Amino acid sequence: MAAILEKWEVGPHGPLVDIDEGLMTVEGEIVMPLGRFPRRMTVIALEGGGTAVWSAIALHEPEMERIESLGTPRFLIVPNQAHRLDSRIWKRRYPGMQVLAPPSGRNKVAEAVPVDATVDIIGDPALVLAKIAGAKLDEFALQVHRPSGTTLILNDVIGHVRHPHGIGAWLLARLMGFGVNGPRVPRIVRRMMIDDPHALAAQLRDWAALPDLKRIIVSHGEPIEDDPAAALRKVADSLD
Repeated sequence: MAAILEKWEVGPHGPLVDIDEGLMTVEGEIVMPLGRFPRRMTVIALEGGGTAVWSAIALHEPEMERIESLGTPRFLIVPNQAHRLDSRIWKRRYPGMQVLAPPSGRNKVAEAVPVDATVDIIGDPALVLAKIAGAKLDEFALQVHRPSGTTLILNDVIGHVRHPHGIGAWLLARLMGFGVNGPRVPRIVRRMMIDDPHALAAQLRDWAALPDLKRIIVSHGEPIEDDPAAALRKVADSLD
């Protein structure tokens, strides 16, 4: 598990992209030997004002100002215990943020930042925060409902790293199955995090049945916007 950042260290990242009303995402990169592995943060505007930040990444100041213009960061969602790298520095920058972590990850996340809740305390009717099914290591998933459709935000349970940068990242994505050829449950995630693949498959099919599903955002890789329901069904079939 990566070290916890103690100061505002900005790694390589792209621009913040507006993907829907009050919904922005940005791809950062984890520098590794002979490559850079993608990671992603998503920022959601809340009905009552402010924003929720999913899987926080430190950005350069112009992008941070864009986030603040969307709304003061009020909630920091650490979707599983491995995604705590930037949590401490975000809490220091925005001390009023409340931190959410899934139940089995609470103690590990608390090593980086105090955890306020392990359930949904956001209170926005347009958001549905829940644990993924079939996991022995808890992980959150988030539905964001907008007039144009629903965005499903997932974390490690599906990878979609189509274009890893560098031979090291390419080998990692290939060997661990992070979706170089299309969305899939990474091999390492299935081995270490999932104990009931059939329950997970059923949940993926339930999400696929959402009538207005518009896209899927994953924490490692590109958003899935080309028939996301079919992508979920295909991943579910691979688990049965």
